[in-house]
This record gives sequence, C-alpha cells and structure tokens, in this order.
Amino acid sequence: MKKTTLFIIPATFIFTILLAGCGGFQTPVATLEPATPTIATPTITTPTITTTPDLCAPENVQAEVNKVHGHMREFDDAVNLITANVATGIQRDQLSEAIANLQRIRRESEEEEIQPCLLNLKAYQVQHMNSGINTFIALMSGANQETVDQAAAIARQQHDQYILELARVLGITPLPATAVIVTPLQTP
Repeated sequence: MKKTTLFIIPATFIFTILLAGCGGFQTPVATLEPATPTIATPTITTPTITTTPDLCAPENVQAEVNKVHGHMREFDDAVNLITANVATGIQRDQLSEAIANLQRIRRESEEEEIQPCLLNLKAYQVQHMNSGINTFIALMSGANQETVDQAAAIARQQHDQYILELARVLGITPLPATAVIVTPLQTP
C-alpha cells in the first residue's frame, strides 16, 4: 500500500497544481451590450450671403458692353484711317501693315471673355471685323471695284446689325439716321 500511496500523492500534487493553474486563468468572454443610439448634434451654420452682381442686369451691363465696344471703336478708327489713306492714293502693298493691325484687334476681341448676354453682340462684331478685313485684302490683292464694293456693303450691313444689338443690350431705342448733306468746301 505504501507503493500506491507514494504514487497517489505525487499524482494528486501534480493534479492540484494543474487545477490551481487552470483556475487562475480565465478565458475572456465577449459580451454584447445593447447598442445605445447616439444622436449626432447637427452643426448649424449661418449661410454667408454673397452679393455677386448680375453683370447682365441693366444697371451693370454698361461696363461689360464697354469692353466689347472698345474693340469695335478701335477697329472702326483703324478702318477710317485705312479708308482715308486709300482715298489719298496709298499703295496696295502698304495696306498689309494696316490689315495686320485690324487682324490684331479682331484676335483681341475674339479672345475676350464676355457675359452670356453679350454673345450676339460679339458675334456681330467679329463677323463685321472679318468682312472688313476681307474687303481690304480684296482691295490689296487687286480685286475689281465691284467685288470690293460688295464686300464693303456686307461689312456695313454687319456693322448695322452690331449697332442694333448694342442698342438692344443697352435698352436704347435706335433712331433712324437722318440724311446729312455735305457740301465740299471751296478754297479761294
């Protein structure tokens, strides 16, 4: 019996140590807690009111029109100078520099950003400028007088369309032109 007791005591001792070791270790158990609803606090922001003016409104459109019309005035002035020089006998080959200036003005006009309410005005302007330039190119290249006169008439019609659109955009009622009779000055 002694032999059994010796065997049981160490086995019991080892078993006790094992149980004591296992008893101190706890396996974590996941517990689910009921979800508590969270209510997000809304952030209330006061909208910033910006007053971007409507550039096409009647009270603001004049400044926008001036940008477009500035190109037309420069173009018309250049055309008047060329016309006066042609009348005084400018050589056709000297027209090329003047035509290059007209083309520069047209390019600047084409590249300018404008408001949507001025799209028709700009379209009439560019059409007129193209016709004017083509008229002087025809003159420089030696086209017959009838062709040059027809091209000039088209350019004048397009200029008139531009002026009518300008009046419409500005809210102005155009008045018909009155005939002005110019008598040549007589020198003594």
